[in-house]
Amino acid sequence: MDAFKRSTPWISADLSASVDEPAPVRLVAAPAAAAASGKARGPKPVDVSEATIPGHAQDIVLRIYRPRGASNLPVLLYFHGGGFVRGSLDDADVAARFFAERLPALVVSVDYSLAPRFPFPAAPEDAYLAAQWVRARARAFGGNAKRIVAAGHDAGGQIANVLAFMARDRGDVRLAAQALFAPMLDPSLTRLGDEARLASDISASECAACYRAYLPEASQRMHPYAAPLESSRLAGLPPTFIVTAQNDVLHIEAEKYATRLIEAGVRTHVVRYPSVSHAQIGAHPEALAEAVRFFRCCFEAGVAC
Repeated sequence: MDAFKRSTPWISADLSASVDEPAPVRLVAAPAAAAASGKARGPKPVDVSEATIPGHAQDIVLRIYRPRGASNLPVLLYFHGGGFVRGSLDDADVAARFFAERLPALVVSVDYSLAPRFPFPAAPEDAYLAAQWVRARARAFGGNAKRIVAAGHDAGGQIANVLAFMARDRGDVRLAAQALFAPMLDPSLTRLGDEARLASDISASECAACYRAYLPEASQRMHPYAAPLESSRLAGLPPTFIVTAQNDVLHIEAEKYATRLIEAGVRTHVVRYPSVSHAQIGAHPEALAEAVRFFRCCFEAGVAC
C-alpha cells in the first residue's frame, strides 16, 4: 500500500523465468502471501440480476452481481474475453462472482457487441455507455458511483483499458483503477512470443483473424482506442494491474505496455504467472486474488478515487 503514496511511478513484478524477449522488469517467484491476502475476507452470498440498456449499435445486456445486504460498494465493470468475435456473460461468470464475493463489489458484467457484425468502435462505445449507466444507477443497486474500476480478460482486457482512455478523454466518468488479464493490445502483432517455445494455447493466426474482423479498415489499427500499445498519450490513466500468463504469445506485448505506462507516470503492477495458459489466466484464482488486493490497495490509498 505504501507504494501508492509515493509521488513517483512504481512497478511491482512477480514473474517466472523469461521466455523469448526479456520481460521489462526483474524476474522473481510469485509470492503465495499476495494471493492469500486477497482471500482474507470470506465470500459473501451474491444476488444476480440483469438489465438491458441501449448500446452503440444495439441493445446490450448487463449482468449485475450484488453481494447480499451490502451497500456503498465499489463498482467493477467486467468485460469477457473472446477475441472481439465471441464470448458471453457466462464466460465471465467465474471472475465476476469472485470479485463480487471477495472484493466485495457490485460487479456489472457487460455483454458488449461482437464483430464482425458490430466492428470497432461498437465494443468500446458499449463499454462507455455501461459506465454511464453505472454512474446514474449504481446507487439503486447498492453501489458507489464514485468508486468505479474496470477489469477484463483477452479482448475484454483491451476494452477495459480503452474505457479508461475514454473516461480520461471525455471527463464525465472516472475510473479508480483497472486490471487487465492477458489483454490484446497490439493489432500489428509485431510483439508476439514464439508459439511453440511457449506452448501457447492461442496462435498468431487466430489473433490476426480476430483483429481483421474487429478492425476491418486498416486505418483503425493505429487508433488509440483500438491499439493501446501504439498510443503516445498514456499519462492520466488510472493505476493499472496487468496479469500475464507464461504460456501465452501475448505476454510480451502486455509487459511492454506495462513499461510504457510506467514511463508515462502511471502507477503499474504486473505479474506473470508460470505454467498458466491464455485461456486459464482469466479465471486463475491466484491472479483474481491479487487483483482483489490491488483494488483494495487503490481504494485504501485513495488513488484517483
